[in-house]
Parts: sequence; C-alpha cells; structure tokens
Amino acid sequence: MPRVKRGIVRRAARKKLSQRTKGYFLTKSKLYRSMKEAADRAGRFAYRDRRRRKRDFRRLWILRINAAARQNDLTYSQLMHGLKLLASEMDRKSLAEIAARDPAAFATLAADVKRALENPAATETGLTNGAHE
Repeated sequence: MPRVKRGIVRRAARKKLSQRTKGYFLTKSKLYRSMKEAADRAGRFAYRDRRRRKRDFRRLWILRINAAARQNDLTYSQLMHGLKLLASEMDRKSLAEIAARDPAAFATLAADVKRALENPAATETGLTNGAHE
C-alpha cells in the first residue's frame, strides 16, 4: 500500500474547523477534540433555532397586532376575523409593521374592520344574511 501523509488535507480540515469555532471560550477554540464537539453542538443549536426563529417572530407579530388592536377597541381575533371578511391579503408581519410604525394607518384599518364586523353580510361573498350553509 502506498504511504499517505495527509499533511495538506488534515491541516485544511482543522483550519476550517478552527474558523468555525473562532471566538469560543477556553479549549473549545484551541484543542481539536473540543473544537469538534463545540462545532457539532453549535450546528445542532443553529439547525433547531432556524426553525424556532419562525415561531418566535410569529408570536412577536401577534403580540404587536393585539396591542394595537386593543388600542382601537378590538381584540386580535376580532381584527383577524374582520380582515378575513374584508378579504384582506395582509400577513401578520406587515400588520405588525404598520401597527408599530404607523398607528394612524392601523387605526383606519381597524375602523374598516369594525364596519365589516357590524355588517358582515355586506362584506361576505356568496352568503346571504350572514347565514352559513
């Protein structure tokens, strides 16, 4: 069998791992085994938290929308139902942005929702007198 030295390949792999663990505390950025363990653990957290971030942002948007809705004498569920009656295409992210940055625009939107909630038969399409089939 021919002799394999692995000088370049091994050094490149360790250098790549060292870059991933740069700035970690104590041996996690210096010793090879600790670097591997720390990088694997960080990778698992990163994978999990990429999914978690989506949930966390949705919760934040709902909190902001609810706070703005309550300032306009509505609850979150009433606001969302009214938007559905209006056939609005706005998502929670843009609603939260409007609620935080432009309260006047959100107030006009809330007024439209209140009108739709008072007279749902006029806004619902395909239903007569608000009766569901």
